[in-house]
Amino acid sequence: MNGNDRGRVAIFMNRLGSLAVLCALIALWWMASNAGWVSRVFLPTPQATFASLLEGLNLSGPNGNGGNGELLAFTQATVGRMVQGWLLASLFGVLLGAAIGVSPAVRAWVQPTLEFIRPLPASALLPLAISIFGLNPGMVLFVVAFGAMWPVLLATVHGFAAVEPRLSEVARCLQMSRAAFVWKMGLPNAMPDILAGMRLALTIALIVAVVGEMIASQSGLGQAILLAARAFRASDLFAGIALLGLIGFASNALLAFAEKRLLRWQQP
Repeated sequence: MNGNDRGRVAIFMNRLGSLAVLCALIALWWMASNAGWVSRVFLPTPQATFASLLEGLNLSGPNGNGGNGELLAFTQATVGRMVQGWLLASLFGVLLGAAIGVSPAVRAWVQPTLEFIRPLPASALLPLAISIFGLNPGMVLFVVAFGAMWPVLLATVHGFAAVEPRLSEVARCLQMSRAAFVWKMGLPNAMPDILAGMRLALTIALIVAVVGEMIASQSGLGQAILLAARAFRASDLFAGIALLGLIGFASNALLAFAEKRLLRWQQP
């Protein structure tokens, strides 16, 4: 067995192990709910959760008709808010990060301010954003973009700061402009860091979008989960949580695939 075959076997075993762990958790959930270890008011059965998920996504319903479809509409609102905020965060994070990272002097001036603002939780800015923008979708979008921008910004700064000094000397010898240096040398060097920051930013965008929907009463999965919890509709609550997990898993998998394709030139 050569190295490639061993690598494929290792990947297959890892995936099989992950699937086994997931199945074990679902089995434990099934036992806990069906055996009455935990009241079904707080822990619904997997069957009830799956039925609520299908009904909410308009995939099933009484007498074979479609479900209410409310969960599908909430999902579209949350995913749209997450993607829009993530795109804005990625755009401004890369632009600001490149402007800061390409200049050692600017990095020295701005780094303390960035380290002061970076730890601020985005959810803590919701009251300020509400007072400025009011209770509207634009307010939540602003908070999502602000919270998700920092991983991209700091990753971009790090990527540009790690450019080989000899490349800067080559750029000066070739009399390259600052913009040409950023585009032809700095950006390719920083791309692995930028993509890693964008993957982390997408997760943060989903989290902040859900929290913003809960606090600001905006339509989305966050509001749906909050309303289900207040009404003690445990199956709807768990369906929303499961759907959030699926969204996070799918979005991370898509970005990981895109990252692998974009960084093929780095692979041996």
